[in-house]
Amino acid sequence: MASAPARCGMENFRKVQTCEEEEGGAPPPFPGLPAGVAEMKVKEGSKIRNLLAFAAARMEAGGARQIVFSGCGRAVTKTVTCVEILKRRLGGGLHQVTEVRYRRLREVWQREGRAERLTVPRSVPAICILLSKDPLEPGQPGYQAPQPRPAAGPAPPSRQGARKKRRLQES
Repeated sequence: MASAPARCGMENFRKVQTCEEEEGGAPPPFPGLPAGVAEMKVKEGSKIRNLLAFAAARMEAGGARQIVFSGCGRAVTKTVTCVEILKRRLGGGLHQVTEVRYRRLREVWQREGRAERLTVPRSVPAICILLSKDPLEPGQPGYQAPQPRPAAGPAPPSRQGARKKRRLQES
């Protein structure tokens, strides 16, 4: 009876470490920012409501004029979502500069039950978004001017409001 061929796929490995490779000499995304600018590092598991609560508090009550959101890999869409919600919450008037990059990662995989290791370099997309109450240079790449505030009108009914109204009517 012939033995089954040995499988050498990645199913026998597990990821043991992920490191960011040093970007030798890469400039910061937004040079010239004043010290103390809040930086929101969005991760895949971050809760949007927690990020927004902190960012809104800094921009409204904290008196911050600028804030930077950054995320990479699977957190890119969550980063953009946070920025768009914050812009809507603060009522417009925010200048935006967006920079898209790639971040180099190094993953270390280890074969189960053995000391054999495999190192895999990866490039993952990353995004940095600067929001500012102060005007920014409109000629720079990724600049987006503030959107005009929408005209005041009746707010569309929310689902939660409709549920509450229905419960009140039923009781």
